[in-house]
Amino acid sequence: MSTSFTQRLRPEWIDYNGHLSEAYYVLVFGFATDALMDRVGLDAAYRERSGCSLYTVEAHVRYLDEVGADAEVEVLTRVIAPDTAAPGTKKVRICHEMRVDGALAATEELMALHVDQGQGRAVPLPEEVAARLAALAEPAPDYAGRSIG
Repeated sequence: MSTSFTQRLRPEWIDYNGHLSEAYYVLVFGFATDALMDRVGLDAAYRERSGCSLYTVEAHVRYLDEVGADAEVEVLTRVIAPDTAAPGTKKVRICHEMRVDGALAATEELMALHVDQGQGRAVPLPEEVAARLAALAEPAPDYAGRSIG
């Protein structure tokens, strides 16, 4: 079951060609990751209380179409199984799809680790968070796991 995040582009995110600048695709995807974290209980209160958070350790972005100035983008987020559904897991695999008026403009695939900032290492997700993530998990889309070629 995918989750959704919507963002109106800001003028300062538009490059000299009149399109969304490369770095801001990743920024918007980051906001979508934050929205997922909030939804499953990895929010600011959790981070403050536990000293733990998700750290992105790998990302693969595909820029498929230009996104023009003043666009509103929707990012659909998938939690990918089986990586996230394993008991005691420390990792979360996420795929984001950025759409403009329903048309696919970009994708991002992430691998994130649940890190205890005090210990400086990955630790298992809390059971209730892992269960929420597992409930959202679905098969990987066809583009996931590809290498640059």
